[in-house]
Amino acid sequence: MLQFVSRERQTPEKREARERARDFHEIYAEFAAAKAAEQASRCSQCGVPFCQVHCPLANNIPDWLKLTAEGRLEEAYELSQATNNMPEICGRICPQDRLCEGSCVIEQSGHGTVTIGAVEKYLSDTAWASGWVKPLAPSRQRKYSVGIVGAGPAGLACAEDLRAKGYRVTVYDRHDRAGGLLVYGIPNFKLEKDIVSRRVKRLEEGGIVFKLNFEVTSLADLRAQHDAVFIATGVYKARDIEAPGAGLGRIVPALDFLIASNRKGFGDAVPEFDSGRLDAAGKDVAVIGGGDTAMDCVRTAMRQGAKSVSCIYRRDRDNMPGSLREVANAEEEGVDFKWLTLPRAFLGMENVEGLRIAKMRLGLPDASGRKTPEEIKGADFVLKADLIIKALGFDPEPLPERLNAPDLSVSKRGTLGVQPSTMMTSIDGVFAGGDIVRGASLVVWAIKDGRDAAAAIHTWLEHKAQAPLPQAAE
Repeated sequence: MLQFVSRERQTPEKREARERARDFHEIYAEFAAAKAAEQASRCSQCGVPFCQVHCPLANNIPDWLKLTAEGRLEEAYELSQATNNMPEICGRICPQDRLCEGSCVIEQSGHGTVTIGAVEKYLSDTAWASGWVKPLAPSRQRKYSVGIVGAGPAGLACAEDLRAKGYRVTVYDRHDRAGGLLVYGIPNFKLEKDIVSRRVKRLEEGGIVFKLNFEVTSLADLRAQHDAVFIATGVYKARDIEAPGAGLGRIVPALDFLIASNRKGFGDAVPEFDSGRLDAAGKDVAVIGGGDTAMDCVRTAMRQGAKSVSCIYRRDRDNMPGSLREVANAEEEGVDFKWLTLPRAFLGMENVEGLRIAKMRLGLPDASGRKTPEEIKGADFVLKADLIIKALGFDPEPLPERLNAPDLSVSKRGTLGVQPSTMMTSIDGVFAGGDIVRGASLVVWAIKDGRDAAAAIHTWLEHKAQAPLPQAAE
């Protein structure tokens, strides 16, 4: 260990931008065993591992890096998966530059961070290839059953942990494939779908029942079938933009665009893609937004063969919410970032043909500490665009109405209210976690919530099992 002084940081080889922008395959190559060990050996084994502190799952990163450097790969994988239900997925899509790697001690000292995400991905891929990923095998069978609404990362993590404890688990999802945004929201060039499907298959083989194409419309019915319920529906309602011309054709929500692209990747029939409405091929595309979803959209549009792709964002590069690594990848692939710009009006007759854009500057910081964008008067310009994608974030759907559960308490933002210590909602025996509680967030936080909810549900059901039976009337 402690090789960071003599060995430089090195990431897995990245495919050349022009080549990778023509397909949807992942852009990073695998680490070779020697290179993974070499990079892992750069870890400083510091007394206070800030990488672990800043990981939502508190992954024991220094220890599995040490095992990797020593060539003890199976042990390293066992340690990495002990706190993470999906290490190969987090290794691919976590914004490590904002979490573990961004907090690495040797990064702060100027030596360049350890490539934690790439080593995590290497360990997990090696484990699957070597047969080290064990089948899900409960040590005992319990009498209680749990219903989980939503087959995204929070729901899958909760289902796995509960099933491992012996509970009967049924997962309900309105889509035809399990995985939530892992399947339909994240493009293949970041996460190829067989990575998700093999995790789901392992859960199915372990006894978890999936009911897909299933719209839950009555929470009461679900509670009647199960001893506890976990709601992990995520947030899917797209935020809109109010501006003249916002109702023109070919102004589409980001998730509609990404789902259509991923469905085509599966070989599904997608009429709105085939009609051209959700296909960027040959078009001048503008994406409004600066988060990770916006980056997924601009990079997808490039791969679909767009004539040009622009990203419209009202702040500058240093103040954008998305991963700077993803921004760099998008720039390499030909995306034109128009920093400090804001749409003022959409132009066109029936379909959009362009948008009028105001130029901005950054003023004083707001309550969050980010500088507030201010319009520069008289500096408007027009950008040609015949497909505009709105990536402005997501809000919760009205779950009390959708689930016919008026007693289900929500916050001012529309997210479900839970007790932080138990993750239970306002309805006894109904728990919630992931984006439907946090608001739109990261996959790693959803996994943490799923794991925490499984522990809370287990504790609640254990107390229920130990409760004294009511005394018979004399």
